[in-house]
Amino acid sequence: MPAIALARLFMLAAVWGASFLFMRIIAPELGTVPTAFLRVSIAGLGLIAIVAASSAGWNFQGKLKACLLLGMINSGIPATFYAVAAQVLPAGYSAIFNATTPLMGVLIGALFFQEAMTPAKLCGIVLGLLGVGVLSGAGPVALDATLLQGALACLAATTCYGFAGYLARRWVGALDSRLSALGSMLGATLLLTPAFVWSVATQPPASWGGWQVWGSLLGLGLLCTAFAYVLYFRLLGEVGPVKASTVTFLIPVFGVLWGAWLLDEPLSLGHLYGGVLIAIALWLVLRPARAKRMATL
Repeated sequence: MPAIALARLFMLAAVWGASFLFMRIIAPELGTVPTAFLRVSIAGLGLIAIVAASSAGWNFQGKLKACLLLGMINSGIPATFYAVAAQVLPAGYSAIFNATTPLMGVLIGALFFQEAMTPAKLCGIVLGLLGVGVLSGAGPVALDATLLQGALACLAATTCYGFAGYLARRWVGALDSRLSALGSMLGATLLLTPAFVWSVATQPPASWGGWQVWGSLLGLGLLCTAFAYVLYFRLLGEVGPVKASTVTFLIPVFGVLWGAWLLDEPLSLGHLYGGVLIAIALWLVLRPARAKRMATL
């Protein structure tokens, strides 16, 4: 991998790892729906500015409706689930659960999209789920109904990502990545607007927070969502989807480190054991297939 692409990979992992830190600050203060809505709407505004300042233009090639629907699946619903998890889980936990995204993708591909299920991929799925179990039970947070609620919310979000990866290939195709990202954020915003209005009208947050909450919102929306989308699609074009997806190995590392450094979240062997199992699982899922040896006479 070229040095510049490797630098982008680490930058993307650091940015996405920080998203769990920001949500951990925001969600307990504002609640689930306001956190999710403000994240995608701020990201949408940031992407409008990016598209306006670029040469991408505004031609969605008849795929705007597909982008909007994809955004609901890829951004709106997962953002809500992660906001649920952020109210009960340390940032490092959510980051490691997020690393199961490729595992969900492989499982969904085999079940719904006729993708081949190899023994290595099946072993990876089993190890990944085992890693999630070890992380949930051996970490510093007690294994109870609250922890399971947060874990299931993260896994529901990664399931959405798994479906969205396949749907994006079919629905969006070669549309400019900046327009795909913008359409996605607009779709997520449209999905969450009614829920946001209802939430604020019936159960408004006790406090809308101070500078720390709103600074975190700007970081979450502009840096960890709008900018991260552009950076990811740039990396995708440089090194391809398999190598780009290895960013999921690094996100948990940064998520745990950000949480420990800035939020004083405890570190334990549970992070190590669960993280290693998930890393092995991801390697089994993402490693390239061995080329068939040429038969010789």
